[in-house]
Amino acid sequence: MANWQLTAKTIFCSAVDDEITIVISKDGSARCTGFKKYTVPNSITLDTLKKKNRTLKRKIACEGEQCTRVIEYQAQIRAEENS
Repeated sequence: MANWQLTAKTIFCSAVDDEITIVISKDGSARCTGFKKYTVPNSITLDTLKKKNRTLKRKIACEGEQCTRVIEYQAQIRAEENS
C-alpha cells in the first residue's frame, strides 16, 4: 500500500476553459480548485466568464460536485492503490 497523504493532478477543463487541479486525499475525498472559483465567482472571474462565453459562443459552467473529471481521477487513484 502506498504511503501518501494526498495527490493532485492539473488538467485543462473544457467545462470552464481553464486549467484546474484535482486533489485527492488519502481518505478518498476529492476537490477541484475550479469548483469554488466557477460556482461562486467574484467580480473579476465573472467578467472573465462573460468574455469567454462570448468568445467561445457557449456557456462556461462548472459541472459541480459530480464532475466527470474528478470522478475519473478518483477511480484511477483507487485502481492504482488496489493493484
